[in-house]
Order: sequence, then C-alpha cells, then structure tokens
Amino acid sequence: MMMNPDRLIRYFRISAPAAQRIPAGEADAAYHRLRSRTFWGVTAAYSLYYICRMALSVVKQPVIDEGLLTAGQLGLIGSAMSFVYAVGKFANGFIADHCNIRRFMAAGLFISAILNLVMGLCGLITSFTQGGFALLSAFILLWGFNGWVQSMGAPPGVISLSRWFPLRQRGTFYSILCSTPYLGKFISIVLTGHIVVLVGWQYGFILSSIGGLIGVAIILFFVSDTPESKGLPSVQELSGEAPAKADSIPTKELQKAVLRHGGIWIIALSSAFVYITQYGLSNWGILFLQKSKAFSLTEAAWIIGFSEAFGVAGTVFAGWLSDKVFSGKRVPPVALSGVVCLAALSLFLFTRGSAWLNIVYVAVFSLSIGVLYCIVAGLMALDIVPRKATGAALGVVGISSYVAVGLQDIVSGFLIQGGQAGSSEFDFTGVAVFWLVSCLISFLLPIVNWRKMKRKVADF
Repeated sequence: MMMNPDRLIRYFRISAPAAQRIPAGEADAAYHRLRSRTFWGVTAAYSLYYICRMALSVVKQPVIDEGLLTAGQLGLIGSAMSFVYAVGKFANGFIADHCNIRRFMAAGLFISAILNLVMGLCGLITSFTQGGFALLSAFILLWGFNGWVQSMGAPPGVISLSRWFPLRQRGTFYSILCSTPYLGKFISIVLTGHIVVLVGWQYGFILSSIGGLIGVAIILFFVSDTPESKGLPSVQELSGEAPAKADSIPTKELQKAVLRHGGIWIIALSSAFVYITQYGLSNWGILFLQKSKAFSLTEAAWIIGFSEAFGVAGTVFAGWLSDKVFSGKRVPPVALSGVVCLAALSLFLFTRGSAWLNIVYVAVFSLSIGVLYCIVAGLMALDIVPRKATGAALGVVGISSYVAVGLQDIVSGFLIQGGQAGSSEFDFTGVAVFWLVSCLISFLLPIVNWRKMKRKVADF
C-alpha cells in the first residue's frame, strides 16, 4: 500500500520546535553535545554514501575483461548516474532547505544500499552474466536511479552546518565535511578492489550495500534535525550571532535570489571543471594505470586509493589555508592549488615510473584538487548565500557539476576507446588533454571573476 503524498510530505518536513525547552543552565552543554553528534554522524554517513557510489569505478576492468561491457558502455552507465544526480542535487537542494535532514539523508542512503545489492545480484544471475543489452539496460536503470537517491546526501549534510554552527565556524567545519567524499572513495576503492580480486566483481556491489546500511544506522542514531527540535534556542541565539538581513526574508524568496545571482552560476561553471578533472581520475584512473602503465588491479586500486586519502587532507587543509594563511581570501589558495594540481596531473598522465612515484603524483594532485574542490565548489558559494538558502546554492552548483561529470564519463569513455565501438584498444592521449584543459579552466574562472561575483545574495 502506497503512502499518502500529504503524509509523506509531513514525514520529511523540517521538525517543529520541541514542546519542552531545555533549562537555560543546561542549554550550552546540550547544544555542544548534540552539535558534535550531528556533525560527526553526518560526516561518517556521507563517507558511506560514497561507498554506494564508487563500486562501478572499481569493477570496470573485470567487467571489460569478461567481455560483458565495453569502456564506452561503462561510460554510458556512469553518465546515467551523473545526469540524474545533477537534476536530483538541484531539486533536492531546494527541497532539503524545508526538510528534516535526519530522515531525508537516511532515506536516500537506504535506497542506494538496496540498489547496490540488486546490481550485485544481477551480476550473479546467469542470464545477466552473458552481458549485452540485458546487463547494459539493467545497469543504466539501476545506476541512474542510484544517482537520484545519492543526491539526497550532500544537501542535508551542508544544511546541518547552517542549522547547527555559527557563521564564524562554518568554513572550518565545512572543510572537514568536504573531506568525506575522498574518505569514502578511499575506503571503497581499497576494500572493494580487494573483494573484487578475491571473489568477483559482483561482490563489490554487495560490499557497498553493507556499507550503506551501516551509514543509515549512524544517521538514525547520531543526527538531529535542528537545535529547536531538541528544546534548544536557535543557533543564532546560542552563539550570540547578530541577526542578518536575510533572517527576515522567506526561504522561497532567498532561493529565487540565488537563481538570479550571476556569481553563483560562475561558481557553478568553475565547479563543473573541477569535477571533470576530479572524477576523470576517480572513475578512470584504475583503468588508466592498468592499460597505460601495466599495473595490476590491486596495485592500481592502491595508487588511486592513496589519491583519495590525500584528498581528505586537501579539503581539511583548504579551510586552514584560506581562513588562517590568507585571512579569509579565497582567490590566492585557488591560484596556488590550481597550478600545483595542473603540474601533478601532467606528470601522472605523461610519465611512467614505479608505483610509489605514481602515488606521489596522485597524492599531490589530490591534495591540491581537494583545496579547489572545497573552496570553488563550496566555500565561495557559501560566502555569498544566507543559511536559509544553503541547499538552493548547493543545488545550483550541483547540477552544473554533475552534468559535467556525466559528460566527462561519456567523453572519457569514447576517447579512451578511440572512438571505435567495441574496440579493445585503448588510447589515453586525447582524454589526458581533456582532463588537463578542464583543470586549467577550473581555477582560472574564479580568479578572473571573483571580484565582481562575490556580492551577497541578500543584497542582490
């Protein structure tokens, strides 16, 4: 029996203030305890969201070797997730501003875990292991749907910062939250890579499903929706933050202002090129190392896994670099990290060397692109939007970024395949140029345009 739509809306609506207030003498301690639980719960859970997103990247080589799908077809499957995710992140960004973030985030991860389980089971069914149209169609549908529910993760995560943290602390904690994709990718690539080698690619999806269900339990146990829902005053009252002009403007009006703000769209375009570069290496790096540099799947998984681990350091480092070293300025760290990122990516793509040398290349690349990712795809937007429209800004940046990821998967797949459908030959020259040009544009756009685009949304 289907749930009534009105009842569903009520279930996911932002929590009402609690009937009973926590006594004033206990409020501060309760606030810090609940805030800490919520932040670390969201951080851990969003890492596990990525485990349910990365399995396809790890299993590409075994699937190709078994003759089930080609690189181009795998690119189409990956793009199905990215395109749906792009639309979902835009829509869910606006929706999540009005939602109970605990319930919203848990629902998305639960469905994503089930979809990963179904994909693993599809691979174990004899009729699907022949590959061809049946497997391709099933994976496009399932992975595309996974893109929608995956888009229910990031908006609640960022909105939790707005609901629980004062503005002066948001940059530092946002940089930590930004590290979760890299942490999730590292866990997924290393653990899933070993599982795939030991027992088969189908079990990579099944392992991801288990990780997702653990994440659901973490959300339900640790995360709280708003301070008010726990009997506390608002975060502004708790932190002594002065009222902002935007506080008196309805959320829907602020969301419309976000859409009219040209600076948000410039940030979104710049973020798109960051994502092309980042996901180019994440989604195709293992295959590149196997085919272009003759590493085994285990070696390639460890090298790209190190890439994701250093991305964690890069995003955490971004907040400190921007806030402490450059006194809150965003452009200098973007310029510095962009140049380093471009140099490291060039060395990775056009030189050979041992596994350890390649680890150095990807470590420097991920450290620097982690800074770009955190500042360009996050802090620059958050600097100009009020807390009630955080999800809307994330939605605008998200749709641009993940449309770009989808296009990247298609373009990269066919460039690697040499434009020949069904080809078993691989040529990485064209795709290397594609990734490098994207990297260059990603940091030049905000450098050139930041001065004229940083006007705050509430004053627009």
